[in-house]
Amino acid sequence: MTTVFELADDLGPAKVLHVHVPKVGLKGILVVDNVAAGPSIGGVRMAPDVSLFECARLARAMTLKNAMAGLAHGGGKSVIFADPKMPASEKEELIRAFATAIGSETQYIAGPDMGTNEQCMAWVHDEIGRSVGLPRELGGIPLDQLGATGWGLAHAVKAALPFCDLDLKGARVAVQGFGSVGYHAARFLAADGAAIVAASDSRGTIYRPEGLDLDVLFRLKAGGKSVRECPDGEASGPDEIIDVECDIWIPAARPDVVTEQNVDRLRTRLVAEGANIPLTSGAEERLYQRGILVLPDFVANAGGVICAAMEYHGATQTAAFDAIAEKLTHNTTQVLQAATEERSLPRTAAVKIAKERVRRAMASRRWGGMV
Repeated sequence: MTTVFELADDLGPAKVLHVHVPKVGLKGILVVDNVAAGPSIGGVRMAPDVSLFECARLARAMTLKNAMAGLAHGGGKSVIFADPKMPASEKEELIRAFATAIGSETQYIAGPDMGTNEQCMAWVHDEIGRSVGLPRELGGIPLDQLGATGWGLAHAVKAALPFCDLDLKGARVAVQGFGSVGYHAARFLAADGAAIVAASDSRGTIYRPEGLDLDVLFRLKAGGKSVRECPDGEASGPDEIIDVECDIWIPAARPDVVTEQNVDRLRTRLVAEGANIPLTSGAEERLYQRGILVLPDFVANAGGVICAAMEYHGATQTAAFDAIAEKLTHNTTQVLQAATEERSLPRTAAVKIAKERVRRAMASRRWGGMV
């Protein structure tokens, strides 16, 4: 890629900002994709191996996600090149420096993402007065602590069940990435009768066909250990989660974990994308050919951004969770009905719906609302 304009199309991105603060070792990127419907909301992702391309893809996913959720916001994303497990004092310095560097970009509202959390958003808010996903003590709705994304994902799964002839009671669920999204999705699905038979993190996979004890897994993770250390199950490497036979497979970690090279290892009936862009387009096409239903990320995992947007506008936790349940149920049903009628991939139907909404917003704004 010779210029960032190779990423561009008729929807965006509107702005790409690289920031560098050598004194604290900060390198970061902000992509504001589309703000026709309102200021963009998107998480701050921290990892050593992020990239401009990943940031731009995630920003576009947020544009589509906000549009699909019917929010008065556009899409954006930011990434910081760093290890999120660094000492807390160093992480605070880095987050504060990044917030200061992007402080003038008022069309972007930061939220928590992989490698960041509510405390990080408190630091951002302290610097520039603008963030979502704040701790409760600062008037926020702690979406990771409460499981807003997992709550929405569970409702998306339930709305999809009639389209793949599946009953949730007794359904076998495998969760790839047992973090805030994966754990809460598992918790809500288990409460409705599903059996969580496998879970993984970056260090390993644990499998038990009769179902895992989620409380044990939660305590392990809270103690800094891996799920593979659970004594009641069969442990294996992190990639082996792909091979677990199940009814519902939930990717809730990094992008592109399922590709054309490993997609045929999946043995499931429903994939509910808890992470952003966890499957390549070729992998989704292959699953469609095999008759496996895939719920697109920006439809299924929109609970977090719905909660964040409602927090930003002063809503209560109860109102936010009610809205998530309503929107995710409606949107999932709408997308899958359209995909069935059009005989298309669910993602194709969802992108069509979301892009139509974005273009309608752009049509009513000077310069398409991009400046």
